[in-house]
Amino acid sequence: MEIDVAKTPVVDVYRLLVGLVTPRPIAWVSTLSRNGAVNLAPFSFFNMFGVNPPVVVFSPTLTRDGKKKDTLLNIEERGEFVINASTAENAERINQTSRSLPYGESELELVSMPTIPSARVAPPRLAGVPFALECRLLQILPIGSGAISANLVIGEVLTIVVDEHVLDERGEPDPRKIHAIARLGGDYWCQTSALFQLPRPT
Repeated sequence: MEIDVAKTPVVDVYRLLVGLVTPRPIAWVSTLSRNGAVNLAPFSFFNMFGVNPPVVVFSPTLTRDGKKKDTLLNIEERGEFVINASTAENAERINQTSRSLPYGESELELVSMPTIPSARVAPPRLAGVPFALECRLLQILPIGSGAISANLVIGEVLTIVVDEHVLDERGEPDPRKIHAIARLGGDYWCQTSALFQLPRPT
C-alpha cells in the first residue's frame, strides 16, 4: 500500500504516523500560565537532540480546530518549562492530563500530583518522579498551519534532577529502575520491561 500524503486527510496521516513511528517517549511537561496556574500535559512528539548544550525538542501540535494548546501559550509567555519523567507507575495520571481543560485550569487537580519548586525555572517540577529536566526556551519553530500542525519547542536543559534510587552502582541511570513508558498508535502504550543489551561495536 502506498499513501500519497498530499491527497490524504490530515487526521488519517496522523493516525498512520503515530502507529508506525514507535515507541515515542513522553514528555510530561509542566508550565505556568500567565496567572500562575500550573499546566501539566503529555507530548509524545519528543526527544533529546544534543548535549553541548543539552537540547530537548517536543511538539505541542495545534488542536484539530487549529488552536494553540495551553502548554504552547505558556511557553510563549514565560519561556520556561519542565519535562518530568513518564513512568509506568503514573501511566493513568499521564493519560488523564491529556484532557483539554479551559485555559488556566490546572490538571494537577485531576491527578493529585504534588509539586516541588524548580531550581532554575519558575514552573515547578513533579514530586516523586525519577527525574526532571528544567528547561529554558531557545526557539519555537512552527511548521505548517491548521489542524495538528507542528510547533517544535526547542529547549536548553539547565538543570537535571535525578532520584538516586534509579542510578546503578556507577551512578548512571538504570532503565530497569526507571520503568519508562512510551506511546504507540491508537490507545496502545508500552513500557521498558523487556530489555536486551548489545555492546556498541568498536
